[in-house]
Amino acid sequence: MNDPRGTEGAEGTEGAEGTEGSTRRLPVMEPGTETGTEGKAPGDGPPPEPGPDAADGRAGRFWSARRVPAGIVALLLLLVAAAFLYDVVAVRTGRSALGWRRDLARQLAERPLDDTWVLVGAGVAAALGLWLLLLALTPGLRKVLPMRRTLPGVRAGLHRDAAATVLRDRAMEVAGVQSARVRLRRRKARVRALSHFRELDDVGTDLDGVLDDAVRGLGLARPPAVSVRVARPGKKG
Repeated sequence: MNDPRGTEGAEGTEGAEGTEGSTRRLPVMEPGTETGTEGKAPGDGPPPEPGPDAADGRAGRFWSARRVPAGIVALLLLLVAAAFLYDVVAVRTGRSALGWRRDLARQLAERPLDDTWVLVGAGVAAALGLWLLLLALTPGLRKVLPMRRTLPGVRAGLHRDAAATVLRDRAMEVAGVQSARVRLRRRKARVRALSHFRELDDVGTDLDGVLDDAVRGLGLARPPAVSVRVARPGKKG
């Protein structure tokens, strides 16, 4: 005589091990239930808090690697100055000065301050110093436009040519625009479009609206102002 409980147990075990007909319930996550980090979906939990500059979208410019060659040149100048200082100290301690420094000192002593070569050398040295200071104090990478910061520790930038391509493509979607040319700078975007039909004022109004939306969609920290000019083919815009 077969035991019905044994048959039931066998059927339950077979259904649990197979891929179909399983009677085991999967765990259900109730809203607001606190659990550990295991088994949590990527979108679960509170959103990350924005950084200190994420509220207003401020983002600094990206710094170029040109500070490295500027530092190398400054280091070379420091070594030259150290060589002069060493020679001066050596003379003060009773040793004779190096030959190149004696020749240089004689040239500087014999030439007046208004000598052409003295003025040229001073101008070159001043220009080189100002150029090095400019390289060290400015960020560079003018073609990379910083984007708004929405997450702490994350910075993003958009190349100026890519942004100009997006604006040109959006301008070409406007009815009546035959061709468009975009010149994008950090603070202003100049759009020149050619329209082969429709009224120029109507095309310009549509371009203003479309390009304003496109600029906002780029997510730039400092959206550039858009200047639109529409003309007929064969005429200067």
